[in-house]
Amino acid sequence: MKKILFTFLIPAVLFSCNSETGDQSSSAGTDAPAPVGQSGVKDETSRPNIVQTAVGSEQHSTLVAAVKAAGLVDALSNAGPFTVFAPTNEAFDKLPKGTVENLLKPENKADLSNILEYHTYVGSLSRMLLADGEEFEQVNAKKVKISRKGDKIFVNDNAEIIATISTSNGLIHVIDNVLLPPGK
Repeated sequence: MKKILFTFLIPAVLFSCNSETGDQSSSAGTDAPAPVGQSGVKDETSRPNIVQTAVGSEQHSTLVAAVKAAGLVDALSNAGPFTVFAPTNEAFDKLPKGTVENLLKPENKADLSNILEYHTYVGSLSRMLLADGEEFEQVNAKKVKISRKGDKIFVNDNAEIIATISTSNGLIHVIDNVLLPPGK
C-alpha cells in the first residue's frame, strides 16, 4: 500500500510545485502560438475594420505597406471609432521620387508614424461634420482644416475627399494627396 501511495503522491507533489511557482514551461515551448494583437483576431462574419478594408483595396497597397512598416496595424484594428484620411497609391506617387521608399526604412519609423497619425482622427467624422473652415486635431496633435468648394470637400486645401467608406471601426475618407504635417 505504501508503494502505491508513493507512486501517486510524488507526481501530485511535483505537479503542485510547478503550478504554485508559476512554471509554465510546458506551454512556453516553441509550439506555443505567438501573442497577437487585435489585427490577429479572425472574424469571418463581421464587417471589415479600417485595416481589413484597406488591405482589400488595390488602390491602397502603399498605405497598407506604410501602416505595417510603422507598426500601426493593431492600433487601427481596435474598436475605434477612427476616421482615416486614406491617400491612394496615386497620391503617394505624387510625392518626390524616393520619398516613400525612404519613409519605409526602419530608421524612419518615427517620421512615418507621424505622417500616418496626421491622417488619423479619433472619432467618427461623417461628411456632414466636415464643415467649411472646421479644424480637427489628429492623433499626432496637429490639426487639419476642412474646406468646401461646391460639392467638393478638401483637407488642408489640397487633398480632395473622393470617396467615403464606412467600416466596423470608423470611416475611411479616400483622398487624392498625401497630407504632410506642419513642419515636414
